[in-house]
Amino acid sequence: MFIGKYNKSVILTYLGVVSAVAGMFLALNHYLSYAFLCLIFSGLADLFDGKIARMCKRNEEEKAFGIQIDSLADMVSFVMLPVALVIGMGFNKWYHALICALYVLAAIIRLGYFNIKAEEAHSYYQGVPVTYSALGFSLTFLLFSFVSKGIFEAIYCLVILLFALFFVINIPIKKPSGAAYIFFGALAVAASAAILVIGA
Repeated sequence: MFIGKYNKSVILTYLGVVSAVAGMFLALNHYLSYAFLCLIFSGLADLFDGKIARMCKRNEEEKAFGIQIDSLADMVSFVMLPVALVIGMGFNKWYHALICALYVLAAIIRLGYFNIKAEEAHSYYQGVPVTYSALGFSLTFLLFSFVSKGIFEAIYCLVILLFALFFVINIPIKKPSGAAYIFFGALAVAASAAILVIGA
């Protein structure tokens, strides 16, 4: 009746996208803490969706669809939502727009590049995955209540530019496995709790 794939292997991916869209609305209405919680949830969804998908029985078309939908979901969750967060934080100067443009370009170049390299399997990432920005931006946001607005703005913009650089620079980054999933999950929970306690 509907085009697309709706099996359990993509449910977590879809939930991550829904969370990201909710985060955009929250960010643009200045509910920043809750918007960052949405970003963290999207990051966790992306971290575990591939692991869950590999546990599911899929045909070749479903596998190919999963690869494409994951990349598109990353665009919404880790490119569009971070830009909405920048706007929600009131960073509205021309150079903020330029920084965001560089970030978006670096992210789509990375995502497009690995779309055509989907068949190549490695035990490491080339450069930093866009997913890592979820925790990176959220941990940086924890500084919001402890430093002046000017200092926070400078640090946050620097973090955006660093992510843009590391999205496209060709350095090996070990892929998470085993205990790393527990570490990232625990770090996400701790960051979420800290954001709720600090508030903004």
